[in-house]
Amino acid sequence: MTKFAILKQIIMKKTFTFILCFSVLTAFAQKKELRSIDKLVSSAAYEDAKQQLDAIETLVAGAEPKYQTQYHFLLAKTQAALKAYPEAVSAYVKTQEIESVEGLSKYSAQIDGLLINLSVDIVNQAVEDNKSGNFEKASNLLELAYSIDKEANVDYLYFAASSAVNGSDFDRALDLYIELKSLGYTGVITQYFATDNDSGEEVELTKENFELFKKLKKYSNFRTQDTESRLPEIIKNIALIYVQQGKTDMAFDAIKEAREVNPTDVGLILTEADLYIKLGDRTRFAELMKEAIAQDPNNSLLYFNLGVINADQGNRDEARSYYERTIELDPNYEATYLNLAALILDGESAIVDQMNALGTSRADNIKYDKLKDEREALFLEAVPVLEKLIAINPTHTEALSTLKNIYGTIGDTANFMKMKEKLESLE
Repeated sequence: MTKFAILKQIIMKKTFTFILCFSVLTAFAQKKELRSIDKLVSSAAYEDAKQQLDAIETLVAGAEPKYQTQYHFLLAKTQAALKAYPEAVSAYVKTQEIESVEGLSKYSAQIDGLLINLSVDIVNQAVEDNKSGNFEKASNLLELAYSIDKEANVDYLYFAASSAVNGSDFDRALDLYIELKSLGYTGVITQYFATDNDSGEEVELTKENFELFKKLKKYSNFRTQDTESRLPEIIKNIALIYVQQGKTDMAFDAIKEAREVNPTDVGLILTEADLYIKLGDRTRFAELMKEAIAQDPNNSLLYFNLGVINADQGNRDEARSYYERTIELDPNYEATYLNLAALILDGESAIVDQMNALGTSRADNIKYDKLKDEREALFLEAVPVLEKLIAINPTHTEALSTLKNIYGTIGDTANFMKMKEKLESLE
């Protein structure tokens, strides 16, 4: 072997030794840094921990997998504590991915539970953001909570869409609603109830307690009840957003598809009806409202809406019939009394026009007196309707003001002053 070859071999050995030593020193430094950060996280010094994590980010990128997982795990806990929720979720997921690829398991077992707790924190923050009107942030956080466990947290996707609507971000809301629709989401849950025999009151139970309490004599009248489906609302919002975007055909297609699956769903019928009323097609709206009544004959709101539509179309007798039916079903529905009174008084202007058009002849005077009686009869017919409304809501200023004017017109001074005093007391 030549001297040159021997020298080259010696240099290579020294280089290898240097690289090996450097690798050992680097690994030692990484371990030391991560141990220091771990202590900071354990002592809740999260700001300091974040600074040190940022400082060694590039160093860890090429480190051994076990150090990479420790780094991302500590980063996730730190970001979660600092309420940097998207970054925290990303770091937890990165930890799991590395361990899965490398056959490690030190942190993955902990992460599932930590993500569940983190999703609760995320949702709580979203609730606060919704309260403060920060709807965009709330929507993003709720979608993030959904992403943590898409099967268990699908409700959060629904609330994310609602927040987007509240924030007028309709394009984003549409995407979320379409995703919910594609998932077949309804939001229906089964509720469990039983009567406490000691108090006689019905209480809601968990599913587990529902089965357990059946064995106890303390409870009776066990029953279950499904909550209303959210699908009609989702379809409605999809359709309304399409209408806003000028995509009316797509709106009708969305409703048609949903109604083919649930043709008798009152919510979907009302969604279609609402679309027609927004498009100005009152005839089709009325037809659909009648269809809805056939499915839900004791729904007072359906009759009220039909009363409004018929009143707008000049069908006074039909409108009155629907309003009266509404009152039968819901005697405390204030708007119905006001609309019914307005419907009764609607004929006054025509009578006044006829009175003003008359002359001073004896025949005209007779006609005038007759019209005056007709006008007073209208007032007296409206009085009990408005009095019922005031009995329900004594502070209803519009009803009080209308009654005051009626009493003043017909010369009932005592009741006029009574209404006047009530109105003044509310000012």
